[in-house]
This record gives sequence, structure tokens and C-alpha cells, in this order.
Amino acid sequence: MTDISPLNQLDPKQFESPAILKKLASASRKLAELKGVAASISNQSILINTLVMQEAKDSSAIEDIVTTHDELFKGDALPESVIHPAAKEVLRYRQALRAGFDLVGQTGLLTVNHILQIQAELEHNSAGFRKLPGTTLKDNTGRVIYTPPQEPEVVLALMRDLESFINDAAFLDADPLIKMALLHHQFESIHPFYDGNGRTGRILNVLYLVHQGLLDIPVLYLSRHIVRTKAQYYRLLQQVREQGSWDEWVLYMLHAVEQTAGETIITINTMKGALMDYKHRIRAEHRFYSQDLINNLFSHPYTKIEFVERDLGVSRLTATKYLDALAQGGFLSKHKVGRSNYYINVGLAKILTGAEREVGG
Repeated sequence: MTDISPLNQLDPKQFESPAILKKLASASRKLAELKGVAASISNQSILINTLVMQEAKDSSAIEDIVTTHDELFKGDALPESVIHPAAKEVLRYRQALRAGFDLVGQTGLLTVNHILQIQAELEHNSAGFRKLPGTTLKDNTGRVIYTPPQEPEVVLALMRDLESFINDAAFLDADPLIKMALLHHQFESIHPFYDGNGRTGRILNVLYLVHQGLLDIPVLYLSRHIVRTKAQYYRLLQQVREQGSWDEWVLYMLHAVEQTAGETIITINTMKGALMDYKHRIRAEHRFYSQDLINNLFSHPYTKIEFVERDLGVSRLTATKYLDALAQGGFLSKHKVGRSNYYINVGLAKILTGAEREVGG
């Protein structure tokens, strides 16, 4: 087992190399730009519902839980009995991230108890931190490459130190983006749970940025970069454990922030364009236009009659008429599974699934 030390034993000056400071500056600028662009969408639930789903999909893919956008969006709109099992797991990730976001918003903190609640939501169990020995991390050949702390009291003590690192700025005097990289590595090395460590750790990344005020809502699509560079991600995690190579790890995470912030900005701006196009054309063509209708169509890539009933406060018959008229006008595409209908927002789905094709999956 590689010994794990509390992060306040690191010297913050070691993260002041010219390469790190240069990358930190560019990543911080891009993240600030993303925060501003996200704030330009008046209904923030549109971004939370759609972009959090993108993050959930790719973070799960890193753990070989693979689904398609189609399965995922159906899972949001159709009865649970017809949802693909992998899509159910990804939707649990979204729920866990949203639960964590709510906890940070309510308390202004990100605590050990919050982390336990996030993991319980993700895994649908309350096993808590590991209490039994035997957990090891293996490579794809089955060789043990790392043994995390085995004693329950050590796991808990390290998690308490991590809680202080997250919530007490004096614990380590470093920029929050650098601290996010350190936090992620420390959590993955403690590996405190029996299951769900990778996904919980990636949820903590974006929640920490919200906690630090670098984002207002958890829309940084960070797992997209990790899934594209999965071998490098695991190699650099291990290099820190074996060689103390923190610089390379921090540079990797800063680059991930910069890249995915830039890509998320493009996605949000494209969504804004599609939203305004739908808004103007629906208003011109249909007397039933309302802002609540636009919000519904862009909060749910695949919507259904019940969503429109709820969000617009109309009857089932009226909601059906609205959706069928929009399908006839080419705004939506109507589909049937069993006895259930769902309606695809053609413009929004094209934007979101475009990201899937670019990643290759």
C-alpha cells in the first residue's frame, strides 16, 4: 500500500512553476467565460437538465457503463420498465449530482456527510465507507497496481482531512483549480467506498468548483476530456502515487478544465441559438406559444404529454394538441414505445448527440 498523507503537507510553492501558472491562467479565463455564458440562459434548469446528463453519460462511460443518448433521453421520458439498465445507472448519476448541488447550495459546504449522501444516491445503497479489507485497484490484465488504505479508521481520518481541505481555505494556500486537481487525486487514492468511487470523485470535481464560486451551476462537462484520454488519466493518477509526479497531474487537470469549458461554451451558445429559433418560429406559427412551453422543450430533449401538462398547467388533451401540432410543424419528432408517446426536440437532440459523434461513441 502507498501511504497517503493529508494534502496540507504539500508545499503550495511546488505548483508555481511557469508551466502550471501559464495553464492555470488560461484555464481560469475559460472557466470564467463559461460561468458568464451559462448565466446568459435565463432558465438555468435548461442547462442543468441537459448538460448534467452529458456529464453523467461520459463519467459513467469511464467505468464502462455505456449507453447512447437515445437510450438516456428515453429513460428520462418513458416508464422505468422499458428503460435500458445502463441508462438507469447514468440517470442515477445525474440525480446524485443534482442532490449534491442542492446540498452545497443549502449549506455552503461540501462535507463528508454530503459525500456519503451523493454516493448513496449514485449506488442506491447505504453501505457507507469501506469497513472490510480486500479492496485493490487492478490494471486491465488483472495485476494489482495499487492498494488503498484498508483500515476503516484510516479511511475515515483521511476523509475528515479531505473535508477540511475542501471547506477551509487556510488548509492549503493554493488556487482553487489546483486544489480541485489535488482533491480529485486524493479522493481516488483513498477510494473510500466499495463501489462508485470514480463517479463520486468526478461529481466532487464540479461541485467543488460551484462551492468555490467558480461556477454557479454544475455544467462543466469535465468527464468528456477524461473519457477521451482514459489511459493517460489512469497513468497520471498512478504516477503521483509511485513517483510523486504532481506537476504532470495538475497540468492534465487544468488542461481538462480549459478544453471542456471551451467545448461547453460552444454547446451552450449553440443551444441558445436553437432556443431563439424555436421561440421566434413557434410564436409566429402557433397561438399557444408561451415561454413555459419553450422552457419545457429545451429542458427535456425527449418530452412527453405529462411533462407539458405539469409545466404548463394544461389538460392532457391540450398538451397532446400542442405536441402534435409542433410535430406536424417539424419542431418535434413523434415516437411511440408500447402505449407511451414521446416527442424529440429535433434541434436540441442534434446538438447534444453531435457531442457523442465527436467523442466517437
